[in-house]
Amino acid sequence: MIPLKDISHLLRMAVVFLLGLALFLLLRSSFIPKSFGRYGHFRGDALGEITARPIAYAGHQTCEGCHPEEADTKSKGVHAHVNCEACHGPLAKHAEDPASITPQLPDVAQLCVRCHSENIAKPQGFPQVNAKEHSGGQLCDTCHQPHSPGLSQGARK
Repeated sequence: MIPLKDISHLLRMAVVFLLGLALFLLLRSSFIPKSFGRYGHFRGDALGEITARPIAYAGHQTCEGCHPEEADTKSKGVHAHVNCEACHGPLAKHAEDPASITPQLPDVAQLCVRCHSENIAKPQGFPQVNAKEHSGGQLCDTCHQPHSPGLSQGARK
């Protein structure tokens, strides 16, 4: 038989546990959105928020429709499967009104090394360079065509 003194300790521990559980559920309900879990481990309201955002990217087909020369050059080079906006940024506004919105050319000093800087984690055949040793401080587009880097600038049309 359990002495009465021991039961009071168990009751106190049960009350503390229940208060902790109630506090946890209160905090959880205030921090976890109501739509969480509607579609698995996702916040259901996120779909509406994402679709309400304005479209920023035009897609490479749109770019290639207006710039067939660059598309042709790119299709023959190693960047054939790199979408235009991966380097040039979101261009939906330019595609809607090309006359008034002129996109800025990317800064090749930072752009090329974003993908091609030496890194042991990259696949073994992927072109990697130590930019300072490779170019001697010159910009990449001094020697390489951005849309088809395998071609030298001398071969440019």
